[in-house]
Amino acid sequence: MELNVNGARLQVQADPAMPLLWVLRDLLQLTGTKFGCGVAACGACTVRVNGQAVRSCVLPVGSVAGKAIQTIEGLGTSGKPHPVQVAWIAEQVPQCGYCQSGMLMAAAALLEKKPRPTDADIDQAMTNICRCGTYQRVRQAIKRAAGLKK
Repeated sequence: MELNVNGARLQVQADPAMPLLWVLRDLLQLTGTKFGCGVAACGACTVRVNGQAVRSCVLPVGSVAGKAIQTIEGLGTSGKPHPVQVAWIAEQVPQCGYCQSGMLMAAAALLEKKPRPTDADIDQAMTNICRCGTYQRVRQAIKRAAGLKK
């Protein structure tokens, strides 16, 4: 099947029922997306499909064929980081960092929908779990990124 991952059209041989997470990590070697819980609860596996934040650990790859899939590897570059990446660094959000790729993808999707999110918008969109408890820094980083977006 053909997938559109980070702007590249890629052919993969996978059972359509295989979770997108494992196609990304095991078949395409895009290991920035993390496995956390396997039941779509923690958000470590969050990627964007057609701009929407989705949990890739329970999403069958067959359901996203032909759709635009964006992983953390496609969010920004070292030369041109995404505003959420700039803000994450400025606010020193990560501690252990395991959940951060999913957090960044969820934050990017939020800012795409709501360029100036309220605290309630952030609370509703950011359902990812951070074992280090950096939620206040996440909120500040999202607000900072909203100021950086054009």
